[in-house]
Amino acid sequence: MSSQIQLLDCTLRDGAYIVDSMFGEPAIKGIIKKLEEANIDIIECGWLKNKKHERGSTFFHVPDDIKKYFGKKNQTNILVAMIDWDRYDLSQLPPYDGESIDAIRVVFPQEHFKDGIALGKIISDKGYKVFFQAANTLGYKDEELVALAQEVNKIRPIALSIVDTFGAMYGSDLKHIVEILNKYLIKDIKMGFHSHNNQQMSFSLSMQFAELMEKCNRNAIIDSSLCGMGRGAGNATTELVANYLNKKRHGNYDMNAILDAIDMYMGYFQANYRWGYSTPYFIAGMYCTHVNNIAYLLNNHRANAKDMNNIIEALSPKDRKQYDYELLENKYLEYCSQFIDDAETIRIIRESIGECPVLLILPGRSAIQQYSRIQEYIKRESPIVIGVNAITEGYDYSYLFFANNTRYIYAKEIYQKQFEENWKIVASNIKTEPQGKERIVNFSQLVKRGWEHFDNSGIMCLRLMNRLRVQKVVIAGFDGFGDSYEESYADVTLPHIDPGKKWEELNEEIRDMLTDFRIATDGKMEISFLTESVYE
Repeated sequence: MSSQIQLLDCTLRDGAYIVDSMFGEPAIKGIIKKLEEANIDIIECGWLKNKKHERGSTFFHVPDDIKKYFGKKNQTNILVAMIDWDRYDLSQLPPYDGESIDAIRVVFPQEHFKDGIALGKIISDKGYKVFFQAANTLGYKDEELVALAQEVNKIRPIALSIVDTFGAMYGSDLKHIVEILNKYLIKDIKMGFHSHNNQQMSFSLSMQFAELMEKCNRNAIIDSSLCGMGRGAGNATTELVANYLNKKRHGNYDMNAILDAIDMYMGYFQANYRWGYSTPYFIAGMYCTHVNNIAYLLNNHRANAKDMNNIIEALSPKDRKQYDYELLENKYLEYCSQFIDDAETIRIIRESIGECPVLLILPGRSAIQQYSRIQEYIKRESPIVIGVNAITEGYDYSYLFFANNTRYIYAKEIYQKQFEENWKIVASNIKTEPQGKERIVNFSQLVKRGWEHFDNSGIMCLRLMNRLRVQKVVIAGFDGFGDSYEESYADVTLPHIDPGKKWEELNEEIRDMLTDFRIATDGKMEISFLTESVYE
């Protein structure tokens, strides 16, 4: 007798991380309906949370909230919701009545697997089917896997799932875990597999898992989501796994219904949100680190891959699995703040500027839209012209200022001739030893804590001007962020910040930093804008 492989679609649950649960009522209803039509065995509708349900969200309070999103119950599909082991009060869960979800999946961390499994007993006593998700199964030692299986056996749930939380598994890892669990887990308990695509292996591992289950002669469940929608690098894709099961494992999934679900409901999310494999999330998989650490470094500091690699490597294995933002921020500052004695450098730059006004040209779109106006100012006033964190074509610079390594490398490679010919002022977070026409200044003296994006290059350059005792600064290209890169940048291919579409919040933060700088300098520096800016 061959094993039966079931498919569990977790789009509405894992995808909730991407859209903050707000799929909208039409998408929730439509996705559930299409997955039912596609004969998906298990449909995960979302999370159960300790808060009132908001219409259009896949964060539900009680099972009754979920009933609003599907029609007459289909007896061929199992509907489930997930709870985090310590984030849902089971006293709020009513007894099973057959009208809403059929089952609850409990996810728990390694150090609390006994607590999570104990919750399963309470859920089972209320009449629901129970599934267990052992987060970061790769982190269990062999003897802990044995203990996990033995503890699960006491409850006899529908399934225990192996979870590749950090997308760090290789085939040999999965095989090793399966062999141990299969030996100690009661035969009628299904084994599941939930993957993350940090190393582009979700689909491959899912196929391997199905083959392992065939050899073990054990029924199993594979998790997947439409278009791989899920936190960070996302998951195995429902369309790929369903097609594989149809062709190789006697599956009976309606591919037309699955493709309809993608065409009708996923296009909007693909156009407006991001998930899936990327180099930063590969780093998360490489170090078994929580994706929130990667997102923090990306969104707050535009950390490039090399810097991110070094910062995450500096965390202990235990700290990597958590997301302690204060610790991560300290590691970032420790990494960036390589102190150097820049007194002589400051003196040399100060003497070269003298009493001249300084024109800062930032990479905003107005730097090309108002090119003639800026050039007229340069001809009339003969300022010291400093390009800030970017080279905008058509300008002759006195200096280039760089405070971000990715921008530094981009300018060096794309505008090689101008980069080499110009003197550059480089913050010590990029390098501590000058090469060629470079002056290195202390990163730590250009930043002030208190804001998420405290290392904004425009504000850092103003702090540098203050150290240089510049009395008059005129700013061009400091436009502020719009809703698209085309709106924001003179060079749309320039490596950019991504605050998760919270552009106005980022603008407000920079505006606040500029106000703070003006107050701190107490009118000693005259600052004016040559081109229109939201910060003026």
